[in-house]
Formats: sequence, structure tokens, C-alpha cells
Amino acid sequence: MTRLNPSRTADRLALLGALTAVFGELHPFFDQWGQRDKDAPLKGLHGNRKVWPDGVPVGEETDNRTGQPAYTASQAGRRAAARHVAAYTAGQLAGTITVTRALGYRVPFRAVLAGAVVNGATHFVIDRREPLLWLAGRTGKRGYIDHCHAVRLSGDGTPAAELSGPGTALMELDQALHRAIGVAAAAVTAWLATRDA
Repeated sequence: MTRLNPSRTADRLALLGALTAVFGELHPFFDQWGQRDKDAPLKGLHGNRKVWPDGVPVGEETDNRTGQPAYTASQAGRRAAARHVAAYTAGQLAGTITVTRALGYRVPFRAVLAGAVVNGATHFVIDRREPLLWLAGRTGKRGYIDHCHAVRLSGDGTPAAELSGPGTALMELDQALHRAIGVAAAAVTAWLATRDA
């Protein structure tokens, strides 16, 4: 049986706790406040239909868009998700480095980067929505999603049900999964930072 070094174990657990707190508590800030308003509704777009950069389907625009590029809905969704994840990851890196250094701990950049990659890559997949809906179906949560929608008012005041966004089960599952993955990312970061200690 391998003997544990109590001091090393305590250091690892302390770092894991600090990183879990940083990742978990900064997550809502960078996921909500750090996200461009225009990216939030676009990042879940899928399909081959052509849309303008703002998500309006080609042919349904009410203004002249001559010279503007059009993308498939999937391309527009991936672009929006990539912008969001880039900003989210940059914020997470900055927050992690700031907090750990303020506490007197210099986490190796490769370790911080590995945790950010875990969070960023999974964040992109989850925010594209179809993988999250697939997972919800596989785990018996689809009924929850189908039951808990939000009602939004359109520009003319017409109410419409919305599957995604604040107040929906899909957003609750999205946030819970991001936070759980944040613990795994913190564990990866702590392990890499202390494995040679």
C-alpha cells in the first residue's frame, strides 16, 4: 500500500478546493455577462438553410443586405459558439491566474491551460444544444425539458414558448453540466500542478 504524504495531500486538496471555487463561481459571470447578446440566440443554430450573420434567414430580411455574407445556420451557430467560448475561456484563465497568484500559489500555466481546455471544449459542445438534447434524452431528462419552457414576447407582443434561455429546463441542465465539468477541470488542473511536487 502506498503511503500518502499528508502535507502533499493537503496541498492538493486545498488547490482543488480553490480551483473548484474559482471555476464554479466565475462560471455564471463569464457564461452570462461575458457573452455577447448576439451570440446567445445564435450558438444553437443548426441546419443547411442560409442565414445572415444575425441569424435572420435569407429571404426574410426587411432591409438591404447587399454585400453581407450569408452562412448556413450550422456555420453561424458554430461561429457564435466559438466567439462565446473564446471569451469565456479567456475570462476563466485570467480569473484562475489572478486568484491563485493572489493567494500565493503559482499554478503552472500548462496545468491552468489544461483545465481551461476541458472547460472550453465541453462548453462549446454543450452550448451547441443538440449534444445536450441528446444527453438529456439518454438520461431521461427530455420530459423535463419538454415541460419547462419559458414564454417570451416577440417585438409585436405575441407570446411564444421558448425551449432555451433563462427560465427553461434546458438552461438549468446546461448550467448544471457546466458546473459539474468545472469540478473535473479543477481536478485535472490540480493534478497536473502537483504531480511532480
